[in-house]
Amino acid sequence: MMLASTHMDQAMGLRQMKRPKPVRVIAVTSGKGGVGKTTVSVNLAISMANRNQRVMLMDADLGLANVDVLLGLHPTANLSHVISGECALEDILLDGPGGIQIVPAASGTQKMAELSERENAGVIRAFSDLSHRVDTLIIDTAAGIAHSVVSYCKAAQEVLVVVCDEPTSITDAYALIKVMSREHGIRRFHIVANMTHSSQEGRELFGKLSKVSNRFLDVTLDFMGVLPYDPQVKKAVQRQRAVVDAYPRSKASTAFKNLAQKADKWPRPTKAAGHLEFFVERLIQATQNNVEASL
Repeated sequence: MMLASTHMDQAMGLRQMKRPKPVRVIAVTSGKGGVGKTTVSVNLAISMANRNQRVMLMDADLGLANVDVLLGLHPTANLSHVISGECALEDILLDGPGGIQIVPAASGTQKMAELSERENAGVIRAFSDLSHRVDTLIIDTAAGIAHSVVSYCKAAQEVLVVVCDEPTSITDAYALIKVMSREHGIRRFHIVANMTHSSQEGRELFGKLSKVSNRFLDVTLDFMGVLPYDPQVKKAVQRQRAVVDAYPRSKASTAFKNLAQKADKWPRPTKAAGHLEFFVERLIQATQNNVEASL
């Protein structure tokens, strides 16, 4: 009896040791296009991977995907093939710089940009088939307040809003935050000021957004700092590489590393909970099943 009890204790200890931590899900979004959202997503993903995180980057701009273009990758299949049932999510994963895994989407496909709620849910359910261990899932959403943007932001614990110092960017970022908070119950947003010419400019930009949000909305805005305007970013884009990979000592790369360090301090979820965190539930369950099957 004592021997059996010891074996049970050992097996339980082994399961607890191997049981993966819940996946941190970060949605990177913006009120309008052209503010560098995808550049932020890619460089944040690589910077977090460089901090010994197992990172997956999902291109959720389903009709105008460009993560693969930004990194010079050439996927033979993408999320459109998963939705059509031609292949599994596992089959379309790409290896990216820094060891990140990339889930590519389609580009120039109107149908993908207009997925129904059921089809978006199908994309989320497809994560149940993944066997990869993941610490952090970063979702590069489309810009604006389309249904898919709402779905993926609600599937995340953390929402990072990218803004730049121009009136339409600030106005549209406020509109995004307003819709997410009033209609979908999201109360906390992380704000990063992109392509700024000084730290003061970034703080003033955040101040404008924070002032109007505090007046009219019941939300908490967390200022994550500034990402400076840096010609090296454009050079990296032209080379189809991430700036943190191509020019690791540039001003922009230093800022992305600082952003990753701050994001790494966000509370890691202890369990899947809240809103539509199917990503967390599916990824945890799939990984746990694989671990327990190997015991």
